[in-house]
Amino acid sequence: MTILAFEFSSPHRSVALVRTGPHGSASIVTEVIETSGVGTQAFGMIEEALRQGQLEREQVECLAVGLGPGSYTGVRASLALAQGWQLARGVKTLGLSSAECIAAEARAQGLSGQLAVVIDAQRNEFYLANYEVSSGGFQEKQKLRLATRAEVLEQLKAGWRLAGPEVLKWFPGGIQLFPRAAKLGQLAQGRTEFVSSDKLEPIYLRETKFVKAPPPRTIPNDGK
Repeated sequence: MTILAFEFSSPHRSVALVRTGPHGSASIVTEVIETSGVGTQAFGMIEEALRQGQLEREQVECLAVGLGPGSYTGVRASLALAQGWQLARGVKTLGLSSAECIAAEARAQGLSGQLAVVIDAQRNEFYLANYEVSSGGFQEKQKLRLATRAEVLEQLKAGWRLAGPEVLKWFPGGIQLFPRAAKLGQLAQGRTEFVSSDKLEPIYLRETKFVKAPPPRTIPNDGK
């Protein structure tokens, strides 16, 4: 199966093509990474990945989308791409946690032990998830949640290594790791929890609250 993966949740945005072999192994065909810090040139990145991989759009069988947490705008761009692509081509779609992708990237870089994935959640909070990483894989120990800076520091004191896209801004002893589309595509191979693209939603742990607008003011007409 040929998988096209989008990972736009961090400042390092990426698109990758991953192909599943006959024995279930996943090989990276190509990956395009953008680190300019400006708006995501999504279509240009996709075209470049297809060009490098010498593949046509019609050959893509599955889309893997990084759902965050992270850049809300970036994740929304990924979802819009997936929805448009599935509508046009009828491909399979799959959403995966960007925090899980970071844990997989840590393993790929040879890190092991207790790893706390830290992602900026704005409002002086962080997304935090704990994994045990080894050469054989990684296992989630504590689910993704919102945490204060003090709570993240407690993790550090307890022996967890901190890792994430912008972790060094707040925790100098952390390890900078970005979720990558190539790793996302590898995680997607062998998965079967496909959903319609319109069912994919960003991972956003805060409860959405709406404030009802006040009724329109009635301006009295005094005849003047």
